[in-house]
Amino acid sequence: MNPVGQPLHQRPISKRLVLAGLIGLILFVIFQIVPSLTQGGPGSEPAISKSEAREKAVRFAAEQLGYIPEPGDHWIVTYKSDSSFYGYMSRKSLLEDYSKRKLDRRYPFDTFHASLDSQEDKWANLAVDLNMYTGETAGFTRVPAGAGKQANETEAVLTGKDDSEDIVSDASLTPQEKEQLAAPWLNKWGADPSRLERNSSSTGSYGLIYTDSSVKVGEVPLRYAFKFTAGEVSLFKPGFSAPEWHTDYVKSQVSSATRFTLFGYGLPTFALGVLALIYSILRRKHTSFARGLFLSIAHFAIMMISTYNMLPETTGTATVDRITTIVMFIIYTLYSLLMSALLYFSLVGGNGLWRKEEGLNPWPRSKEPGYGRYLMDSVYAGYIWAFVLLGVQTLMFIILQYTLHNWSTTDASQSPYNMRYAWLLPIVAWLAGLSEEAVYRLFGIRMLKKIVRSTLLASLITTLVWAFGHTLYPIYPISSRPIELTVIGLLFSYIFLRYGFIAVMFSHVVFDSLLMGITLIFMREPVNVIAGVITIVIPLLVGYIVYLFNPPGKEIKPQSPDPGPEPGPNPQPEHMV
Repeated sequence: MNPVGQPLHQRPISKRLVLAGLIGLILFVIFQIVPSLTQGGPGSEPAISKSEAREKAVRFAAEQLGYIPEPGDHWIVTYKSDSSFYGYMSRKSLLEDYSKRKLDRRYPFDTFHASLDSQEDKWANLAVDLNMYTGETAGFTRVPAGAGKQANETEAVLTGKDDSEDIVSDASLTPQEKEQLAAPWLNKWGADPSRLERNSSSTGSYGLIYTDSSVKVGEVPLRYAFKFTAGEVSLFKPGFSAPEWHTDYVKSQVSSATRFTLFGYGLPTFALGVLALIYSILRRKHTSFARGLFLSIAHFAIMMISTYNMLPETTGTATVDRITTIVMFIIYTLYSLLMSALLYFSLVGGNGLWRKEEGLNPWPRSKEPGYGRYLMDSVYAGYIWAFVLLGVQTLMFIILQYTLHNWSTTDASQSPYNMRYAWLLPIVAWLAGLSEEAVYRLFGIRMLKKIVRSTLLASLITTLVWAFGHTLYPIYPISSRPIELTVIGLLFSYIFLRYGFIAVMFSHVVFDSLLMGITLIFMREPVNVIAGVITIVIPLLVGYIVYLFNPPGKEIKPQSPDPGPEPGPNPQPEHMV
């Protein structure tokens, strides 16, 4: 960071840093991108379009389920994933074998769920599950009106709840009658009922379960699950299910992660927000209340666009769905206002603290001498450090895999397949780059240093708070996520202290933009591939546009000099390393 009142100069980018960035990018490609393309992971083949999935679902429902299309019928297509079973395979390193045996073709864990959102007088629930890559039918739900409880699509997508849980199987049928109803569907799937084991003890939520012990994934046998309503099959779900011990483990981990998020992240972040408001007022002579407005308004706009982008694809047209959508949108609006206010006061308060108490200029003004060149150098540094961070993250994944045996699973609620416009996904990268670096680095480090008297310790505390905010991600054991992000967060802190707020903001934005851009490219659709590529270069374009408005020679000095720091024995911040 530059001293207050001095011309701006960004720290030179050394050959050693460029080499580290190149190595980091190579590690990321080799260990994270290549396996996804060669081991049957996301991106190994293109998914069918939602319109194609809708057509196939309608055709199957009309030919096999007694559905008669009517004008005005509306089919909602959402992405669903059996995160429990996928997580079990990931945990036991069974994913590659599952793909090699072609089990993912017939019994996919990733599906497009097409459900009818009309004809309520005829259907309480009519849905078809399709392999999202081949378009083949992978199961169905069929409940006539008045014969069962209609599932709530919004809840199913956002919480991962299977809508089949709402269907109560008809207990009035005899075992023989159930077997007779199930036999035709087993035959259509190429299964011989006489060679299957009928699991009469697992009556639970299903009316009938057949298992095929000759086909196993780990300890889990292939099963064909049925439910019955009004004297016919109301649900058919072939495939595999994670063992109970695994699902119980995940539940306990999620419960712990919720506590970490609330007490380790939520409450400390709220406290930082209150302190940011206080110190914005106390240091108002050394900062500007106008500068943070644009970024805060932009942050709020991005959050609202992101919220809108998620809601339309997860709700139906029924009155209850519309009310749910409105209520959720209002809640997200209030949350977005709160987070944008937190960003604003962190920008104002953090800038004032560094200028007043350290004599340093962490967030230069656009008209300060040297700003244009300083900005572009910060963008370049941000890209190189983002490559370094990707390499460090890759190494952390490898280390944690061999020490804590960490593993991850899918999360349909965060998937771009459930967004109205998948290509808008990368705008979220700017949310993290703006808010997290402002709250936990620009304001948080200097605020905590007033208490602990150590830059390193202040950086560690704010990093831990930031890390605990990511424990609800589907990565287990949950302890692995804070460990990984503590290392990443300390590097972000180092970048901030050495290069300033603009550089660390761009490093964070580029880091997330690369990950999200590659996610779009893996979707294989032309519009998403183009958006993914553009996403990776947008931070550079944004930086260059700002540079064009602030070229060298057009800067002007502030009319009134900054008062600078109060006299003290140590105006410079202590080094982290």
